[in-house]
Amino acid sequence: MGFFRGLFGKQEAPKRRLAHPSELLEGDMIALDDSFALPGQLRGQQLRVEAVHTYEYETTQETEWLLKGHSGDSIYLSLEQDDETRLAFSIKINRSTVEQLFDLDAFSELFEEPGRAELTPKELSSEAAARFDSWLGKQYHQTSFAEFGYFHRQDYRGQKPPQDADGATGEPFEAYALLDEQETRAIEVEVYQGGDTDVMLTLYRPLSDIREYWPAA
Repeated sequence: MGFFRGLFGKQEAPKRRLAHPSELLEGDMIALDDSFALPGQLRGQQLRVEAVHTYEYETTQETEWLLKGHSGDSIYLSLEQDDETRLAFSIKINRSTVEQLFDLDAFSELFEEPGRAELTPKELSSEAAARFDSWLGKQYHQTSFAEFGYFHRQDYRGQKPPQDADGATGEPFEAYALLDEQETRAIEVEVYQGGDTDVMLTLYRPLSDIREYWPAA
């Protein structure tokens, strides 16, 4: 009887297999390359997916993964789709850090029409350089101005975010962005209703920088 139970009894479900960052779900983990091309916040780190968010624009949607490692720092991951797919790692910086890294008058031109700002980082202190130098380009030019969208704290891959009688249900924002000359680094800014503003330093890297995937149990 034991033999037949083995043949026809309940079979254990196969484990999920992960081969691409687009498949990541909450609870999954990744291990990053230990290359010195990566900032210290990323180099050799094991990161867990804490949440999956959605950015909704007029004709597109983008997925964002919130990652955390042993340090507790928040790392944001999205995918940049161009001629090839690249990882886009981002960290948020507060106003005092923005002022430490950039001239505020030059930074404010990002919000002026027609949206053609150019930005050069300041010369950094040794402490600031150790933390942010790998995230910063030498020279930036503006690539988007007041692009309207909605931010959702849910995963809506494969479906359209819900709407109510007033329209979209996410948090409305305007997006601004600058790209460096090598197209490997960006500055992204989101301005929400009430004036709350998120500023992010973004680094574009090849998919191969994720060395291992571990699906959640």
